[in-house]
Amino acid sequence: MVNITLKDGTIKSYEKGSSILDIAKGISEGLARNTFAGLVNGQVMDIRTPIEEDCSLSLLTFDTQEGKKAFRHTGSHILAQAVKRLYPNTKLAIGPATDEGFYYDFDREPFTSEELAEIEKEMKKIVKEDLKIERFELPREEALKLMKENDEPYKIELINDLPEEATISFYKQGDFVDLCAGPHLLSTKYLKAIKILNDGGSSGAYWKGSEKNKMLSRIYATAFPKASELEAYLEQREEAKKRDHNRLGRELGIFTTSEDIGQGLPLLMPKGAKIIQTLQRFVEDEEERRGYSLTKTPLMAKNDLYKISGHWQHYKEGMFVLGDEEKDAEVFALRPMTCPFQYTVYNAEQHSYRDLPLRYGETSTLFRNESSGEMHGLIRVRQFTISEGHIICTKEQLGEEFKGAVDLINFMMNTLGIQDEVTYRFSKWDPNNKEKYEGTPEQWEQTQSIMRELLNEIGLQFTEAEGEAAFYGPKLDIQFKNVHGKEDTIITVQIDFLQGKLFNMTYVDKDGEKKNPIIIHRTSIGCYERTLAMLIEKYAGNFPTWLAPVQAIVLPLSEKYHDYAESVVKKLKDNGIRTNVDYRAEKIGYKIREARLQRIPFLLVVGEKEAEMGEVAIKSRGEDLGSKNIDEFLQDIKEEIDKKIIK
Repeated sequence: MVNITLKDGTIKSYEKGSSILDIAKGISEGLARNTFAGLVNGQVMDIRTPIEEDCSLSLLTFDTQEGKKAFRHTGSHILAQAVKRLYPNTKLAIGPATDEGFYYDFDREPFTSEELAEIEKEMKKIVKEDLKIERFELPREEALKLMKENDEPYKIELINDLPEEATISFYKQGDFVDLCAGPHLLSTKYLKAIKILNDGGSSGAYWKGSEKNKMLSRIYATAFPKASELEAYLEQREEAKKRDHNRLGRELGIFTTSEDIGQGLPLLMPKGAKIIQTLQRFVEDEEERRGYSLTKTPLMAKNDLYKISGHWQHYKEGMFVLGDEEKDAEVFALRPMTCPFQYTVYNAEQHSYRDLPLRYGETSTLFRNESSGEMHGLIRVRQFTISEGHIICTKEQLGEEFKGAVDLINFMMNTLGIQDEVTYRFSKWDPNNKEKYEGTPEQWEQTQSIMRELLNEIGLQFTEAEGEAAFYGPKLDIQFKNVHGKEDTIITVQIDFLQGKLFNMTYVDKDGEKKNPIIIHRTSIGCYERTLAMLIEKYAGNFPTWLAPVQAIVLPLSEKYHDYAESVVKKLKDNGIRTNVDYRAEKIGYKIREARLQRIPFLLVVGEKEAEMGEVAIKSRGEDLGSKNIDEFLQDIKEEIDKKIIK
């Protein structure tokens, strides 16, 4: 017998070798029908897995993220089977589940919309066939032989990439066999609601994500147990498309791109530039209030600087290098970070413990050589601007300074109205991949222990991610999901126990001895471009008034009221309100609709009555607020802007 500790703490005994499915059936037949995998001692396992020893077990239904992925992973195999039925010469690459669905990469020319429609029909047919799904394992040589017989070169490559001791497993449904670690459902019948998501044809994706490899054709899809759940998801997806910053940002004239300039190099239009300027002034003013000193450092440096910091050794591939190391006396690189530049500012003077902490802030333009497949709108670009900075402090000051950096971030997120939509990730090193990092295991464990303790003291709810740390220290990542469900890091705080020594940064302590300081790397608001993308999607272009590029627009009823309209505009502008006016000879209804499409917070209609009374008729975000004296309106809008009120 084996003892199974269930999720609720209950301990039950079962025959040794009972499968996860058997255990689910022992609890309830209904639960068994809805269990798609099991979490055994924290590891996701196929429902067919026999339990041979005492363990903890959580049964994974569609209500869990792991259960969803097991469900949808089966969908990826149904997709691959449908493609092979219709286009048997197509070669299979990979097909994982994602947070929102699944995809499969194929080696063939791009699929058309018509072909995708046929593939979806075939997928639904496979579901109705209720094909039993079976798992089997093969020794390496037999596995290679099977994939050679099936003429699947990508699968052969994947097998050869596996460690010698790895278990090589396959899943079979009908006449379709695929190399796969699982987990999978028992049958195809469970995927009652399935949908291909590509618009206009398949997408392109490099094999193994490398531009050096062949471009494959990727089909995205999703699946749900019920048709109603799929319908709700598709409705949400359509809403997401409307909010997508890449579409909406262009429609609103916030940013654009040009093939002549290059991929990952967006151009901010006047409206976008105004939003960024507003954010930047706000951040720099708040940082100054909190004791930060502003620096301004070069956009490039000799590679000597990056060799000291370790970036040349660990990050060279992600840098834009100017020159040839083998031929040129000096080789420069555009900076991917500000760190070593601010360290050099620190080293320009000798410091005492009385000077610390020193808080440096800088609005930095950075450059990173992102791969073409990774770039998207404003979220991932090759040139960006960031509210970067470093706190240089003693070991004794580390705790309070770290908490202060997090407090500043929380203040920024509250002001932007996104505090309830972010998650926190504690990013650690990977002890099994030490060559990625600098420092000793003892240094890493000690620093990570300090950061974990600080995060707990602050009271943050966080997940832990092994292998996501910077090469010089662990970090706190503030995560945000875009409208399509993809998670990105928007803000980081990092504890650095190495760079101070590498750059020979010192301070004279109370005992007269020179010591190396601790460094906290931090941003206040992160990358401005990524933050702008996030805000466009969060507010669907309806920015809070303090951030809106145009805060009010004056709409005269006719030419007769142009003079009064002009006086209103002047008064508002003189008081710092970003104001436009629409003098076009159009009907007022048309002007109002146009202004609303531009997401302008306040529409001020002026006609005979308003001109006589010194008033404006106010419409705001679809609501009619009636008429107010211009001075009264001015007071109201200034209060909304000054307090950064979110409506």
